Amino acid sequence: MKLLKFCILYFVLTMSAVAAPGAHGPDGEHLDGASGHTHRDAGPRVETFTESFELVGRLQADELSILIDRYETNEPVLNAKLEVDLNGLKVLAKFHSDHGDYAVNDERMLKALAAPGKHSLLFTLSTANESDLLEATLKVASEVDADDHSHFPWAWSAVGLFAVAVLLYAIIRFRRRKKSTGNNHA
Repeated sequence: MKLLKFCILYFVLTMSAVAAPGAHGPDGEHLDGASGHTHRDAGPRVETFTESFELVGRLQADELSILIDRYETNEPVLNAKLEVDLNGLKVLAKFHSDHGDYAVNDERMLKALAAPGKHSLLFTLSTANESDLLEATLKVASEVDADDHSHFPWAWSAVGLFAVAVLLYAIIRFRRRKKSTGNNHA
């Protein structure tokens, strides 16, 4: 009986720790897929790099914010010229010296980027001494995709508790039946 109680307790306690399909990590990323590029709290994210530069951008409601560093040293690239091209729509990003980022706030581009789907972007970067092209794809989830949480962790716990209850019922019934048949033979 002690072994049975231990097994039941172990089963109940570990049931919620199982990473079910679609489980989330500490930052909300899905643990069963590739590393997430969409973080609901910060907006969709785009990343790319070349031999010289690396670029990270986040799409927010009012702008596409872009950080650029030198690939080898992680030194920020400041006061450069950055042009963003989305399917022929070209916009010059404005440098914010207070944040060290580049911002695109063109309404047409933001509206196009906010649409669900994959958006191919071409970044043309020009510094005083060099220039580079960086290509990336921004993935924007639809509201249905972003809000699909049909894999609640409590559902797995409920299934586990139900299984334990059925198992306990079967054990109790089996013991009562055994006792009643044992009393009839005496």
